[in-house]
Amino acid sequence: MPVSQEKNTVEGDAGPVRERLLDTAERLFSEHGFEGTSVRELASAAGCNIASVNYYFGSKEKLYEEIFRRHLIPMRNARIASIDRVMTESSGRPKLEDLLQSFANAFIEPLADETKAARFMKLMGREMVDSHLPSDVFAKEMAIPTLKAIQIALLKACPGLDESRAVLVAYSIIGQLLHAVHIRPMFEQACDAEVPKYELSRIIDHIVAFSAAAIRAYAEGRNE
Repeated sequence: MPVSQEKNTVEGDAGPVRERLLDTAERLFSEHGFEGTSVRELASAAGCNIASVNYYFGSKEKLYEEIFRRHLIPMRNARIASIDRVMTESSGRPKLEDLLQSFANAFIEPLADETKAARFMKLMGREMVDSHLPSDVFAKEMAIPTLKAIQIALLKACPGLDESRAVLVAYSIIGQLLHAVHIRPMFEQACDAEVPKYELSRIIDHIVAFSAAAIRAYAEGRNE
C-alpha cells in the first residue's frame, strides 16, 4: 500500500506519523537494540506501513540517527543558551560561580527528568557498547559547539586562566555533572544506611563551588 493511502496518511497528517515512528523506534531500540529491531516490527508497532520509514527517514540507520539528534540538539541549545544568558546579563564579564551554576542547571535538567531521560540514557548505553551512529554525530551535534561556548565563557569569567587549560576545565566540569546524574540512582537504591544520599541541587552546588575554587587556583598558578 502506498504511504499516501495508509491509515493516518502522509497528506494532512505528516507530523503525527513521523513523531510516532520516532517515539516507537526509540522505545524498541532501547529495549531490543538496533540489530534486534526490524523495520517491519517498528512500523507495525507505530501503526504505519514499512514504506513510511523510508519516506520520512530514508533508512533504518537514518531513523536511528534522528532519534539521537532530536535529543542532542535541544540539549546542546539549552546549554549554550544558558552560557549566552549569563554572558549577556553580565555584559561579557560573568562571575565564575554564576556561569558554572547556569551551565550546570541547564546540563542536568533534561537528564534528571527520569520519565523523559531514562529511555534515552538506556539507548546511549547501548550505543556506547554497540555503535551504529556515524562517528562524528556526538562531536558535531553536541561536544564541539558546547565545549567552544563554555571555554570562551570560562576565559571571560576568569581572565587569568590559561587558554590551553580552559578545555580541560570544561571536560572536568562536564565529567562531574555526568557522574552526578549516573551515580545518584545507585545511591538511592543502596540498602546500606551509611551510603550518602544527597539532593541533586546540593550536588550541583558542590560541583560549582569545587570547580570555581579549582579554576581560580589554576589561574593563580597554585597548582604548579
